[in-house]
Amino acid sequence: MIIRPFRAEDFNAVHKINAASTPGVSEETPDDLRTIVGLGTCLIAEGDDGKVLGFLNLIPPGTMKYKSLNLRWFEAWLEANPVKLNYVDRIALAPEARGQGVGPQLYKAAFEHSEGCDAIGCEVNTAPDNPGSHRFHQRLGFEEVGRQAFSPEKAVAYYVLGLSEG
Repeated sequence: MIIRPFRAEDFNAVHKINAASTPGVSEETPDDLRTIVGLGTCLIAEGDDGKVLGFLNLIPPGTMKYKSLNLRWFEAWLEANPVKLNYVDRIALAPEARGQGVGPQLYKAAFEHSEGCDAIGCEVNTAPDNPGSHRFHQRLGFEEVGRQAFSPEKAVAYYVLGLSEG
């Protein structure tokens, strides 16, 4: 497996993986996902056979073109916690790649890509709950720093990992 930057020809696989990963990640139209992936850095996990196994998308705080309430939450959090943070917009794996060590490898590449940052942040759904993602992020050393409910059906927990710890 290699981790590499997103290429345009990866898009159909990325969209399919994103769709297969809902509600753990938000469902996106092809146009919306193409925009989101273009706003930051998308890292691709590619199998030895060239197949896309998963992706992780980073978007730096202050990217106002991204209309994410989660990114806005982190920007507000940064006012009280003045660190340089890189935001993981989403990580998604093909169903057949789950449990194969792909996620930690994507995060390792994200940490390396976030050189100069003090921390990396993400959110995990609490409604609908995503217990596997909570466990995964906690195993990597992420700590919960807040929560937000958008509606009774949609809520998240926010996690941060100091990169000197990662």
